[in-house]
Amino acid sequence: MKYIAAIDQGTTSTRCLLFNRAGQALAQAQQEHRQIYPQPGWVEHDPVEIRARTLGVLAEALGFIQGEPGDLAAIGVTNQRETTVIWEKATGRPIHNALVWQDTRTAGICARLAAEGGQDRFRPKTGLPLATYFAGPKIVWLLDHLPGARRRAERGELLFGTIDTWLVWNLTGAHVTDVTNASRTLLMNLDTLDWDEDLLRAIGVPRPLLPRIVPSSGVCGATREGIPVAGILGDQQAALFGQTCFSPGEAKNTYGTGCFMLLNTGEQAVPSRNGLLTTLGFQLQGQKPVYALEGSIAVTGALVQWLRDNLGLLEKSADVEGLAGSVDDNGGIYFVPAFSGLYAPHWKDNARGVIVGLTRYVNKGHIARAVLEATAFQTREVLEAMNRDSGVPLQALKVDGGMVRNELLMQFQADVLDVPVTRSRISETTALGAAYAAGLAVGFWSDLEELRRNWQADKSWQPRMDADRRERLYRGWQKAVTRTFDWIE
Repeated sequence: MKYIAAIDQGTTSTRCLLFNRAGQALAQAQQEHRQIYPQPGWVEHDPVEIRARTLGVLAEALGFIQGEPGDLAAIGVTNQRETTVIWEKATGRPIHNALVWQDTRTAGICARLAAEGGQDRFRPKTGLPLATYFAGPKIVWLLDHLPGARRRAERGELLFGTIDTWLVWNLTGAHVTDVTNASRTLLMNLDTLDWDEDLLRAIGVPRPLLPRIVPSSGVCGATREGIPVAGILGDQQAALFGQTCFSPGEAKNTYGTGCFMLLNTGEQAVPSRNGLLTTLGFQLQGQKPVYALEGSIAVTGALVQWLRDNLGLLEKSADVEGLAGSVDDNGGIYFVPAFSGLYAPHWKDNARGVIVGLTRYVNKGHIARAVLEATAFQTREVLEAMNRDSGVPLQALKVDGGMVRNELLMQFQADVLDVPVTRSRISETTALGAAYAAGLAVGFWSDLEELRRNWQADKSWQPRMDADRRERLYRGWQKAVTRTFDWIE
């Protein structure tokens, strides 16, 4: 058996990559799915469409190499996290579209729960604040708004899953999730790695809905063709694993629809005092879990798509670098993309996006530059919180994701952080992490050291901005962020 297949089910598309033992992607297929916006702040996906796209890209990737299912040693799955699906156990039919992680309709549920004990009432057990981001409140919304759903859930007729669970159930019939995805629900206890009865009762989620929690690397089922599904990781944890950040103190930042920085904290869950999330990094079969601190930013690459699709300033997303490079600086403007509120380190659901500092001088090049700079400034906010929580200033940052091909952004990121930024040679680190988890479980790779030897740097950017300018720009950003607060009453 020659390959590991990685299914990378993301916010805007589904991909399948086939990896060899050197960690090289020999085939790749990708299909987009619809973004459904029923009203402002609501974001949905069609789970049936996602299932079809997944089966389609798996077949397409095998077709590129004229391969057959028997050529696959295992399948790994990585997924957009927190996105919530509930379906009928007997038929497999979803009872509603999936509620996407960006969806804010659960703000009222979160406010009610916070009124009874504060936004951080569940942090000691879950590592998470109360926010619309997480899956637990999304489950409650579906059960309370669809006639008869809660009663059916209590009778065991319905199943819940994040997208990993939905796909693995359709591939194998196993109703499971891994520790990384379970840690994003507000329902799992970080210490026991199991659903917590007190949390279920407080939030209002029936236990019969929930999948079994398994390690990130380990066989959890097999397809009809007998291919083991042996790895499951939430997308950001998969990128941490694919970047081979296996030791405490190693960190990565993924630049995709949103931006997500994770720092490996080892076998100890580190409580955050600075607005970060304490989460699971990964768990190998039979081993202790590895924890991480995470800074989650809702909108980065999605802001470039917004420039393209909503304003028509770009023909394709890649054009943003040329447009931003047509000017020397941001012209005095800042763009804070709080489209779904602010995530780390602020956690303000009632914030909304702003452009500040506008004058007649500003043109579309300045707007494009401010769009890219917003990603770098938000990353600095997260990095500073991470340094305060961990007590260890980060010396360098490994980066991956679609935006790392934008060299103007990567240089500005190094400048504003004042640390080197390094892009790995294999840019598909999220899919690679899922492949590594699956391959370890079936012996395709022997151990973590073999995976480390696969990692190679592609390019590094050194900071070259003078300190006065760096701090002046960042002070402007911090002032702009405050203008987004409390917009929604």
